[in-house]
Amino acid sequence: MNRLDAMHLFVRIVESGSFTAVAEQMGLARSVVTRQIAALEAHLGVKLMVRNTRRLSLTSAGSAYLEKCRVILDLVDAAEASVMEERLTPRGNVRIGLPLSFGLKVLSPLLLEFSTLYPDINLELDFDDRRMNLIEEGMDLSIRIAGQLEPGDIVRKLSSCKLLTIASPAYLQKHGRPTHPSELIHHDCLGYTLTASGSSWTYLIDGRYETVYINCRIKANNGDALTEAVAKGLGIARQPDFIVNDYLASGAVESILDEFTTPDLGIYAILPSNRYVPHRVRVLLDFLASQLKE
Repeated sequence: MNRLDAMHLFVRIVESGSFTAVAEQMGLARSVVTRQIAALEAHLGVKLMVRNTRRLSLTSAGSAYLEKCRVILDLVDAAEASVMEERLTPRGNVRIGLPLSFGLKVLSPLLLEFSTLYPDINLELDFDDRRMNLIEEGMDLSIRIAGQLEPGDIVRKLSSCKLLTIASPAYLQKHGRPTHPSELIHHDCLGYTLTASGSSWTYLIDGRYETVYINCRIKANNGDALTEAVAKGLGIARQPDFIVNDYLASGAVESILDEFTTPDLGIYAILPSNRYVPHRVRVLLDFLASQLKE
């Protein structure tokens, strides 16, 4: 039994909560994974985890051992990387979660360029607006656009974008142009469901940020769908600039309430906690940060 391999396997099983998932990720038979953990427990002389058909739980010895394993494995990764990465071409697999609209419109062309520059790095792209559990889903990082981060998030800020309030000329002609955020309560609004602000929006009013409530005629978990509904005259929406810029340029929608600014949204790379960041991932982060800054 290779003790470092067994430690790594133990940590992956705990983080994913499943022997089967780890076996599939590593291309091993489940019986091989089970025997490895049994051998580790026999070597240590303690039970590390309790397993039944529904869930896996750690013993007190298992919890203590898990934390020490993480420290040891991070040190091993860091020691190897510091010696190897300067002389090696970045290579390996990177699994990345991408928000749907921003991923398709902005990130996808950049990632194709990155793939051309670094042919030894294999990219696996998962387009989804939901918040991912990076460890459970085996992701190296995800890109998230948010006004506020979750406690404990390990992030690198890549850029930011602006929120614009938009309506079509036809809607404004029929229903009138709001001149103050407080008037939005009397309009048909279109809300984004994957944020806490789906039924309220925040604006800078008289020097401070205030929340105004809206009546949502339509809600959706995709900004492109909401912006298309705005263009068809169905209501007012608030969407990031990268979604609405083309609509603004064509005249399909207009920006309103521009004198009442809204908080910018940060564009972040979210990284798994308690993990050494591989060289290939750092190369990708540096590339995205430089491109998005431009």
